[in-house]
Amino acid sequence: MVIPAPAVAGSGGSAPGSVGDVRRSNLALVLGRIAEFPRGAHPSRAQLAAATGLTKASVSSLVLDLLDAGIIREIGFNPQGRGRPGVGLELNPGRAVMGMEINVDYISAAVVDLAGKVLVREVQERDNRNSVDGPVLAALAVLAARVRGAAGGHGVEVLGGGLAVPGLVDPAAARVLTAPNLGWAGVDLDLGALLPEAPLGVALFNEANAAALAELRHRPDGASDFLFVSGEVGVGGGLVIGSELFTGPGGHAGEVGHIVVDPDGARCSCGGTGCLETVAGQDAIFEAAGIGPVEHSRSAAMAKLLQALDARQPGALAAVERAGRCLGIALASTARVVNIASVVLGGHFAVLEPWLRSPLLESLQKYAPGRYAAGQVSVSAVGESGALLGAAGSVIRSLVEAPHKLLA
Repeated sequence: MVIPAPAVAGSGGSAPGSVGDVRRSNLALVLGRIAEFPRGAHPSRAQLAAATGLTKASVSSLVLDLLDAGIIREIGFNPQGRGRPGVGLELNPGRAVMGMEINVDYISAAVVDLAGKVLVREVQERDNRNSVDGPVLAALAVLAARVRGAAGGHGVEVLGGGLAVPGLVDPAAARVLTAPNLGWAGVDLDLGALLPEAPLGVALFNEANAAALAELRHRPDGASDFLFVSGEVGVGGGLVIGSELFTGPGGHAGEVGHIVVDPDGARCSCGGTGCLETVAGQDAIFEAAGIGPVEHSRSAAMAKLLQALDARQPGALAAVERAGRCLGIALASTARVVNIASVVLGGHFAVLEPWLRSPLLESLQKYAPGRYAAGQVSVSAVGESGALLGAAGSVIRSLVEAPHKLLA
């Protein structure tokens, strides 16, 4: 995973506030350069000095701090022309962060190393509708402890984590402002209980925004402008413009699930009427297809829907086709407001894409002709792990930008 190094003032720029500020910036600069090297490449101290413009003595001192903090490690020798080969450096594979997710019908956790590789992942189906936050967090804490223990058995230490939830959040206050499908409003979360004694603590993220960030970092086409649409029980969206997540004032941009697609439609969990979620959300599709979510687990219900689609059962085909058409209406409306012409489908939209794609493209052509080319509607590159990878990746990036947080 390539993580951009933060901007650091050079010798010709304005002086930072203190010597400590300079050293913290240079720590981030050196660690950022190490993180930029592809997996398997091990830069030496001399190469880092050349890449950063710092003196070899300064780099050696900074590297020593990063080694002491356990963020990087020495590995092998790196040939560098004439003279003795330099010792190679890499992100320490024995250090990791944890991505966690609470969704309407499951909880999940994954340990991700500092290079972005998932080491351990576990998903637990659980009905969290209209739930109290305490028991949900307690169940997630048990799951996180189990996943953390599995990683620890291989010598991996979890430094901190990120939690993604399907709702509007205030990360600074660790508060869920509103998550209608969970039944949460103004809920303060005890994030510290999820990863006790983790030095970096736990940060809070919106689920769709986290998944959009994961897409940004892992997409093979390198797209820098797109709308990520997350299909779960709810429908979320993450808007990426110029390789940056656009969240808008208060962090509430991208709520495509609550764009009205049927003014005379069903009542939505948000209190509105005819939102996209009432037609294209997971439960809405199951119900329209005649598959009762109460009778089946999430995975069993989806498997039954896919079997019905393969068998070309009219009810299942009609439910997914309507979801595709209404998703197209919402995306057409979004294109008129935000100049985005690329869409990434995640969650059940990615799973159902073979049946969803044709009605979606027809709808886009009808309501926003010329705005979206067929090739600009693609499936998620990270699959079901998107929110976990995005939450974990954001914590890793924060560490790279401020490694002094781990220094004694």
